[in-house]
Amino acid sequence: MSGVLDNPYQDVDAEPLQDLPSYDESTTSPQYNPYDALDAGPSTHLQDAQAMELQPVRVPWIEGGASPYLVPYETHSKDAISSAHSEDDPNQALLGLLNEYSSAESHTEHEEAESYVSLPDDVMRVHYGRIPQRQPRRMQTVRRVRLQEGHLVVECPIAPKLLERLPIQEGREFTHMRYTAVTCDADDFVREGFTLRPALYDPPRKTELCIVLTMYNEDEKLFTRTMHGVMQNIAYLCKLKNSRVWGRDGWKHITVCIVADGRHKVSSRTLSVLATMGVYQEGVAKNSVRGQPVEMHLYEYTAQISVDRTMRFRSKERGIVPVQIVLCIKEHNRKKINSHRWCFNAFGPILQPNVYVLLDVGTRPCAKSIYRLWNAFERDPHVGGACGEIVALKGKMWHGLLNPLVAAQNFEYKMSNVLDKPMESAFGYIAVLPGAFSAYRYEALKNDEMGNGPLCSYFKGETLHGGSENTDIFTSNMYLAEDRILCWELVTKRDNAWLLRFVKRARAETDVPNTIAEFIAQRRRWLNGSFFAAIHSIIKFGYIYRSGHSVMRKAALHFEMLYQFIQLFFSWFALANYFIAFCILTNALADSHHWAHIPMVICQYIYVIFLLFCYLLSMGNRPAGNRFGYLVSMVVFALLMLIMMVSVGYLMYSSVTHAMQDHHGLGLMVDPQFVRVFIAVLSTYGVWLLAGLLFLDPWHMVTSILQYMLLTPSMINIINIYAFCNTHDVSWGTKGSITVNDLGNAPSTAQADAVDVEMPSQPQDMDAAYDDACHVLATRPPKVVEVRDPEVYQKDYYAMVRTNVVLVFTLSNGALVVAIVNLSRSVHSVYMAIAYLCSSLVRKQT
Repeated sequence: MSGVLDNPYQDVDAEPLQDLPSYDESTTSPQYNPYDALDAGPSTHLQDAQAMELQPVRVPWIEGGASPYLVPYETHSKDAISSAHSEDDPNQALLGLLNEYSSAESHTEHEEAESYVSLPDDVMRVHYGRIPQRQPRRMQTVRRVRLQEGHLVVECPIAPKLLERLPIQEGREFTHMRYTAVTCDADDFVREGFTLRPALYDPPRKTELCIVLTMYNEDEKLFTRTMHGVMQNIAYLCKLKNSRVWGRDGWKHITVCIVADGRHKVSSRTLSVLATMGVYQEGVAKNSVRGQPVEMHLYEYTAQISVDRTMRFRSKERGIVPVQIVLCIKEHNRKKINSHRWCFNAFGPILQPNVYVLLDVGTRPCAKSIYRLWNAFERDPHVGGACGEIVALKGKMWHGLLNPLVAAQNFEYKMSNVLDKPMESAFGYIAVLPGAFSAYRYEALKNDEMGNGPLCSYFKGETLHGGSENTDIFTSNMYLAEDRILCWELVTKRDNAWLLRFVKRARAETDVPNTIAEFIAQRRRWLNGSFFAAIHSIIKFGYIYRSGHSVMRKAALHFEMLYQFIQLFFSWFALANYFIAFCILTNALADSHHWAHIPMVICQYIYVIFLLFCYLLSMGNRPAGNRFGYLVSMVVFALLMLIMMVSVGYLMYSSVTHAMQDHHGLGLMVDPQFVRVFIAVLSTYGVWLLAGLLFLDPWHMVTSILQYMLLTPSMINIINIYAFCNTHDVSWGTKGSITVNDLGNAPSTAQADAVDVEMPSQPQDMDAAYDDACHVLATRPPKVVEVRDPEVYQKDYYAMVRTNVVLVFTLSNGALVVAIVNLSRSVHSVYMAIAYLCSSLVRKQT
């Protein structure tokens, strides 16, 4: 078996590859000691650990040839790992974690549907950060480590339990995890002398794809959904034949960067997944190196194990190939745009990838999606960015569509993927490539020699929202949609002719908000960002002329800018246009039937009342603080939309009936009322249905159109009002600035190029830490009960009372005005006399 320093760029065999690469499992080196890599200098164990004679609690296996399945761990179980594992067991190369449990059925997949409510940050810290230990043990050993160019870089051997079950057991990338304590900013990463493992090979490995996964506090199910999908896509690339890049060793051309936004925000169960894969090790990271605070903890390892979302472990026998993983855990919470800055500005100059693929944790790339996205760049050298189809996660048997919010978003996503993005792709400029699943050519993103370019404009948003720069409210809102700014800057890059493409067959599933509070908060940022970014692109339309596009392409971009201006104009007046349409339809029904006049007028008044209610809610209440108010508003608007739909249907029916009676069907198409209604319906529902049929994907017209129609007035009224009432809120959350010294430090020593560090080094300690990670995954996560901060609860309660009082005050006065004004003049005179008399009496008493 070849070592890690072998040349990864041998010519790919053109013969068809029927199976994935097979690795010789018998080539283990008996002389190899995975612990020789640590510094051989004098070591001193902690005194309180010297007296301990601890045996790590071993995690059993499951028999029967099935894939290991994590089941609830019994606290009293201390069964040893069976050593009589058959060589014929197809899973013997997997992680040997769990066995001999008869209760495997107790943790079935239906439990995955259980929802867990997130806690506030001060409560969630209990469940985030370090992997919990089941028992105290000797864990740390003081060692003197020689610095590499002044930086703490440690090659840590993986747990022996993991190593002995890997398909490939030779080569430092498979036997050691490389940890780097990064003490500089992302822009100074290369200048300070930091590097990554792919650049250390001889010759350095060329990176074709860099897949970036950004995460915050997502749990293990969301992480494994994304990570396992990525590893399946990489396995497909290794199965390709006659490819210039891909093939048997195609995984060597791919680097997966996982960026966690804040060490104290990472789920301990997610870290446990990474630990079972060999990527993460507890007890290695440090807070500072020779007095310099660590900004990022960098873990590098080539994993051969994948964990799916049911916590089953997959390896070579299931088609999984090795994957080069770079785990980046930021010390502080700096938001997603900062995570991208680390990947582009810090790692990009070292890896020099051809294509970056961006994914949010929780988004699962479907089969072959990453290849199809990459192929768009391979086929057209002018493509600078591309995106696939984002599909709402509907669950088994599409049960998620029972939630009207999920169904409405499913319909909205489908319409965007069959109408908007294909049209924009034809012109070469897509307004936004969704950050959940998109790809960029690194060459197109690079800045020029003066430091100006797409990346420079993109990362301005980090300093704007971080509070380090004073800027106007327009720019701050515009950078809420920083991905739109990136797309615009890329297409209009000076002296270049980059295009953006939509790849319909590259699909990715993502979870969408399923509660009203999450939905409104998400759409506020989307709407404000897209609105101000659209204005920016229209104002800066002249940037098109600095680009290197052809005359025909520039003419096409002129047409698309006109289209976006019209779209922006109608979105600005959407509130008024929808109310006008409601009034016209209800008045038409009232004119044709006198009995409907009073009910329709009442409906119009209800519409205005709830518009006013939306303004009051948006100005003083958080969606999470007054959920009932927003829920009632959405229900009322849905009922009003139902009245509109009934009115349209009845008007069309009555028009057809009258035309058939008067003209025997010959004058149907000349009846003005029928023609107006028919054209309006055909231009909306007809276009939707036709587009779905053309793309052979019409099922959303059956499963989701009704929910979308009923929620349309809420999206127009509630979302728009809330977004524009909160244009002052341009924050992405509170930046983490408090340093917690809970990892230990690497102080200076008498030697100028060495530091003393504490880290696990004994085999039994590493196995014990590994068992802890397995135990975390084997234990069902506790149900989290929502706990509201008393101070926040009190503020929300006071705000709700204030809103209700103002609403009652306004409505009561308005009702009095409407009641008196609509009465006869004689009543007006009597009322004025009574009002004058009462006011005089009140004045005398006061």
